[in-house]
Amino acid sequence: MNELKQVKYNDQLILTTEQLAEFYEVTPKQIKQNFSNNRDKFEDGKHYYLLQGPRLKEFKNRVENFDLVGKNANQLFLWTRRGAGRHSKMLGTDRAWDMFDELEENYFAPKPQKRPLTATEQLKLAAEGVVELDDRVTKLEEDKALDPGQYNYLSHEIGKAVNTYIMVHHLSLNAKQRALLYKDINHGVNEVTGIRTRSQLRQRHFETACEFVDNWTPSVATQTVIRQLDAEAIADDAMRVAQ
Repeated sequence: MNELKQVKYNDQLILTTEQLAEFYEVTPKQIKQNFSNNRDKFEDGKHYYLLQGPRLKEFKNRVENFDLVGKNANQLFLWTRRGAGRHSKMLGTDRAWDMFDELEENYFAPKPQKRPLTATEQLKLAAEGVVELDDRVTKLEEDKALDPGQYNYLSHEIGKAVNTYIMVHHLSLNAKQRALLYKDINHGVNEVTGIRTRSQLRQRHFETACEFVDNWTPSVATQTVIRQLDAEAIADDAMRVAQ
């Protein structure tokens, strides 16, 4: 994930609409429309802060926030961790799912990274008999994070697996139903590799994750919920026609 400067409001880490759109690879307009269409599902002070008037002016006047607010802006939405998570679910794209995990892991709750051993330190440990050098180097290689090419390949394969399942089964799914499929496959990847979020994938997990994605089918529970949503939509349509 690209380095992102942490921004706070009310002692909470937040993101602007533009930042959220950039990381979810959508336009700011899509974020605004998502909010407008689902406004009843967002709570001010819990999922977002709307700054206007004196509150906006005070936020603008902080030196560290100069680049975050347009010169002529008369209002500003700031999204909390819960708000960012709600947007990722409603957008329902694999990128939004992946990047919310990244934001949660590396922005909202970053963990201190252990410094890797230098070559000199590895040799010293080996000489002292604490560890065998070859085993240590191998472990260090296996503990390396996926390189960008591997990460992008896995994301692409996940999207392809979901789309193939939809096509083979001749499904017509809405965003909520597609989101359930992405949630299912991402949960499966995490489960078979023993991780919590995609950013924790390491070299030793790559082949296992790829094999799972190649053979993935959604769980019976996920398939059942998707069918239930279809039935609810049909019932709603019938009720509207009857009215």
